[in-house]
Amino acid sequence: MKLHWKILIAMVLGAVVGLLVNESTSVPGLGFLDSAARSVFGPIIGPLGDLFVKLLKMLIVPLIVASMIMGVARVGDVRKLGSLGGKTFAFYILTTFMSVAIGLLMVNLIRPGIGGSAMGAEAPAAAGTSVTVSGILLGMVPANPIKAAAEGQILPLIVFCLLFGAVLTTMGSRAKPLVDFFDSLNEAMMKLTHWVIWLTPYGVFCLIAAVIATTGPGIFANVGKYMICVILGLTVHAVVVLPLLLFFVGRTDPRRFLSKVAPALTTAFSTASSSATLPLTLECVEDEAQIPKRVASFVLPLGATINMDGTALYESVAAVFIAQLYGIDLSFGQQVLVFLTATLAAIGAAGIPSAGLVTLAIVLGAVGLPLHGIGMIVAVDRILDMFRTTVNVWGDATGSAVVSRLMGNETPPEVSIGRRVSA
Repeated sequence: MKLHWKILIAMVLGAVVGLLVNESTSVPGLGFLDSAARSVFGPIIGPLGDLFVKLLKMLIVPLIVASMIMGVARVGDVRKLGSLGGKTFAFYILTTFMSVAIGLLMVNLIRPGIGGSAMGAEAPAAAGTSVTVSGILLGMVPANPIKAAAEGQILPLIVFCLLFGAVLTTMGSRAKPLVDFFDSLNEAMMKLTHWVIWLTPYGVFCLIAAVIATTGPGIFANVGKYMICVILGLTVHAVVVLPLLLFFVGRTDPRRFLSKVAPALTTAFSTASSSATLPLTLECVEDEAQIPKRVASFVLPLGATINMDGTALYESVAAVFIAQLYGIDLSFGQQVLVFLTATLAAIGAAGIPSAGLVTLAIVLGAVGLPLHGIGMIVAVDRILDMFRTTVNVWGDATGSAVVSRLMGNETPPEVSIGRRVSA
């Protein structure tokens, strides 16, 4: 049985058990569950959920170090990227910024976590600390990277790893021992992450059962609004922002271009994997949309590695949603921190199994939010993963057309604006 089906079953079972315990004191005949809850939920179910959360936290620092450094190291010598590399990076960073901004706008307007049975008493004091924009900018450069890793200072650790990876690309053969080490570390961490993710159904069962037993069924309405918020944000980015960039900057007809890359998008939706879709994306962009091979063969593999518009949007929405559930009012500075962390964490998401789950833990840790809220997010993660992966691939394909135009190439007649379609 596939993992997402196991997670779904665990969610349903956890909800049923939690509801039974929640109603045990008010429904005749269920009184025996009250004593069972005191003997099982406290000493067993709760700690097992905490154990799963701690396993996720255990992965964060080594995953950041390995995946961020290798994500940059695989690009090649940053000094030789030239105009093509510069324009590609600029486009990807711009669209990721825009997607996160849309996510934060949506979650602040819809406020899906407001009105639920908040677990506010469990909110950590660190989440309420004052954060300023200037403090964030100064804090992006760690005075001591080892101390930043030990203290879980996520944003400066990410910045250090990106710079370290960039330096390795300039050292030629002398960097090979370090690159091999971090490559092996990355593979080992991916394997360890697979093991932890295998435990997800059990963790979801324990977390959801404990939450529902405490708060009641009202939390499901919040999760439904959260899903709507994420999908609406992804839709705005995919249907409005990217087509406008395609039209005005890439001088490409969005509808015609969409028809050329549609097979890749449907594959991305069904597989929920940008990497697995990459060969088909290359075929659609090069053969159908007629984007020059030199551009597509650089832009698309790089995008499958670092361009995660949908994932970054999802993480920003999820972080603020969890804060709302816990009754935590994030300041402007804290939301800027979410903005920056979600953007940078998305760079390392591609090579991580169940990327959104682990990188979400990174974003939550950056602003001191409780990781227990992930239990409610994971329950619907597979559905949202299909949508956000489709947006990721659409963003990669759009980038190939825009960067091709910025490099001075003529827009292919197959997707050009105003092209007449023969009868």
